[in-house]
Amino acid sequence: MRALNIAATGMLAQELNVEVISNNIANMNTTGYKRQRAEFQDLLYQNLERAGAASSDAGTVVTNGIQIGLGVRAGSVYRVMEQGNLEQTENPYDLAVQGRGFFHIQMPDGSDAYTRAGSFQLSPTGQIVTSDGYTVAPGITIPQDATSVSISSTGQVQASLPGQSAPQTIGQLELSSFFNEAGLESLGDNLFKETAASGSPTNGTPGSTGFGTISQGFLETSNVNAVSEITNLITAQRAYEMNSKVITAADDMLQSTNNLR
Repeated sequence: MRALNIAATGMLAQELNVEVISNNIANMNTTGYKRQRAEFQDLLYQNLERAGAASSDAGTVVTNGIQIGLGVRAGSVYRVMEQGNLEQTENPYDLAVQGRGFFHIQMPDGSDAYTRAGSFQLSPTGQIVTSDGYTVAPGITIPQDATSVSISSTGQVQASLPGQSAPQTIGQLELSSFFNEAGLESLGDNLFKETAASGSPTNGTPGSTGFGTISQGFLETSNVNAVSEITNLITAQRAYEMNSKVITAADDMLQSTNNLR
């Protein structure tokens, strides 16, 4: 009986759906997190009677045919890269991107990573780094005697120094943009890395064509919508229950057949 296997694929699909939704809910308060969405595809079909096949010697054809589906499978887990809300922190090293673009992070092994989570800090040497100590490219160092630091919407970093009336420009932040942002691979720790699906990064100045701007003293919050996720969770749970009932019904039918005398 095909119904047993078909319903089993449905239960596995909804199990994956619940796992994706639970990860979204768990990261509701994660800075810069981008929610994910599970997408599914129907499996192959068995053609018991093919549409368009000849049905008589007079040239008539089967109009619809008979196709039996074999269930469902996961097609992809798509990352939705829409903008999250901005939350004011008043920390001068908290930066949020409004629009397209990622901060470029230099990893300890020399590789490149990218993030939307701009909760940056200073290293012991005064460099702007992530909370894990990874350097924010291009590696800007704040002078030890700086009294204040300002970062413009275009990424220009300026520091006020004792004895100087005008702020001194000490560096320029850049953003990296990808043609297919959803194709980035998540590394955890709010970091992404380039893949063949995402394409190569294009670097540019914040505020230029194709790039967002930077807001100092703000963080981008997660783009997870709690109401939507709870609704999706209930829908997935009901779908799982319905597939389990199909298995129960198929089992009852098999039992009835087995009891025939």
